[in-house]
Amino acid sequence: MALGRAYSVAVRGLEGEMVEIEADISGGLPGVHLVGLGDAALKESRDRVRAAISNCDFEWPQTRLTLALSPATLPKMGSVYDIALAAAVLSARDSRPAPRLEKTVLLGELALDGRVRPVKGVLPAVVAAQRQGWPAVVVPIDNLAEASLIEGIDVWGVGTLRQLHDWLVGKGDLARRIDNPPAAPEITVDLADVVGQTQARYAVEVAAAGGHNLMMTGPPGIGKTMLAQRLPGLLPPLTHEESLEVTAIHSVAGLLTDDAPLITRPPFVAPHHTSSIAALVGGGAGIARPGAVSRAHRGVLFLDEFAEINSSALEALRTPVEDGEIRLARRDGVARYPCRFQLVLAANLCPCAPPDPRDCLCNSAEKRRYRSKLSGPLADRVDLRVEMHASRSGTFVDEEGEPTSVVRERVWSARQAAAERWRPYGVVTNSEISGRVLRRRFRLGQQVMAPLNTAVDRGVLSIRGVDRSLRVAWTLADLAGRTSPDVHDVATALSFRQRETAL
Repeated sequence: MALGRAYSVAVRGLEGEMVEIEADISGGLPGVHLVGLGDAALKESRDRVRAAISNCDFEWPQTRLTLALSPATLPKMGSVYDIALAAAVLSARDSRPAPRLEKTVLLGELALDGRVRPVKGVLPAVVAAQRQGWPAVVVPIDNLAEASLIEGIDVWGVGTLRQLHDWLVGKGDLARRIDNPPAAPEITVDLADVVGQTQARYAVEVAAAGGHNLMMTGPPGIGKTMLAQRLPGLLPPLTHEESLEVTAIHSVAGLLTDDAPLITRPPFVAPHHTSSIAALVGGGAGIARPGAVSRAHRGVLFLDEFAEINSSALEALRTPVEDGEIRLARRDGVARYPCRFQLVLAANLCPCAPPDPRDCLCNSAEKRRYRSKLSGPLADRVDLRVEMHASRSGTFVDEEGEPTSVVRERVWSARQAAAERWRPYGVVTNSEISGRVLRRRFRLGQQVMAPLNTAVDRGVLSIRGVDRSLRVAWTLADLAGRTSPDVHDVATALSFRQRETAL
């Protein structure tokens, strides 16, 4: 009887849990028995591991082989355990543990010829190993730049099973950590590209300064999508902690590339209007994968033609928008993903969407159905609403609008003022501060609050709407360089909510 042992990581959502892999070679008829609550990809690993070991000129045990992954009750998915399984088999065959095997976490998929292929979720797996005190981790060479983002643990990249075996027994070397991995390229679109639309441009600036949700409506071809695409360029770069958090989500989703393993800019995610609930909020069998709301974490989620999106999919956004987190329960457990994003909605005025609204051919029932797609509770979570109009011929000869670089300076100054003010409360933007704090510790005077009080008395504004209007008012004050909103700021914030948007 011979026993080999190796270690890997099971990733559930963004959390990793250590997995101990044992290989037992004992007497009996030849065969491989894999135990440990694995999915189809893991069950197929026995064939990949056997072929890889044989094709790398190692001897496959010609007797009974049992492979166990512990804890047995933990669901395990994917091919990330392949090289750990192979290392455990080789250790059991040699009847002695390799010097480095007991202190190293192994991650990677095996090709039949022994090549090590990249896998998803390497970043959260390396984070889990580092937090639990493991001294080293070996990852596929194509995942090395991603794994190198984590300090405090030795990171090695492997290309073949033969290289891994030689390194484990102290006879070879692997690729070392990549210093200063490249970041994602900078956004090149500029706000000056948008023709006219002064009011909508200002709404985008306010949204960027305070982290507010925005809805734009109007005829096609007037710049709704262009404005939404330029919003991330106004936002400040992600902090190091935010970058790792966002990068981990994209790692689990399998969206990272070798050219840009670290995401340093706020992401921009724009799912198609035919997207399902699972595509928007996350889903899948076993453990749910992150959806568009999580991939847009710390960035912008843009829903173009939102009136064409399925109503149930839109309603699924209510909890992520409010809580900044999504919990997805599936067969193998609950996955938790952060999703604190800015929601930007855009739609035409009616289904036929003519360039001139006067040419609309829709009947009243079609218009009513189209305009009612956004429910009251979800619309109440949108702070800024703007109706855009077609540009006139004189717009093309007007002076060019402000570029992104100029507007960005105002936005960053306003965000810095808000961050200083809200630091004792653990938030950095006006959109995150609780209504309780605004009403009690930062209560505005009766005269300043008059527009909101009147709107509440008339029944056109909810208490949640009051809180959101106050947050916008604080953003307007920050942009103007004032220490507190005045009645004009409050009235302007209220106008953004009560503005006629046709939807």
